[in-house]
Amino acid sequence: MIERIKALILGANTPSARKSSQDALRIAVTALLVEASTMDGHFDEIERQTIRNLLKDRFDLSFDEIDTLLADAQGALEKSGGLYVFTHTIKETFDHTDRVRMIEMLWEVVYADGVLDDFESNLVRRIAGLLYVPDRESGEARKRVLEKMGNTASKP
Repeated sequence: MIERIKALILGANTPSARKSSQDALRIAVTALLVEASTMDGHFDEIERQTIRNLLKDRFDLSFDEIDTLLADAQGALEKSGGLYVFTHTIKETFDHTDRVRMIEMLWEVVYADGVLDDFESNLVRRIAGLLYVPDRESGEARKRVLEKMGNTASKP
């Protein structure tokens, strides 16, 4: 509440404040995607390319901008104390439909290498809970991803 009052007083509706808010959202989304891709101990090129394509579609960025965003998100992950700061930003910015789409993006990343690790699955479920996306909707998002992939991914 205090942050919102400060934002009103300091001019949160200024173009620079809106850009800063958009940058924070992009970093939050990217950080969660990167975290999901590294949960199995590997950050494969297929996962990296999947993230790049998802970010291009979601935010309409160039690949150079996406590479900068990936570096910024990895730095933010190293400095953060956990997922909450990222999920909070997304929860406060995205509507429910966009949060479900975020979960679908996470499923796309964890299935990108064709194998779903238990740690990856657990992370997506945790993030879904933090974003207030019910298990049923997360499961439906997972099914959509598997259908898109032709059900070729290995499930635990």
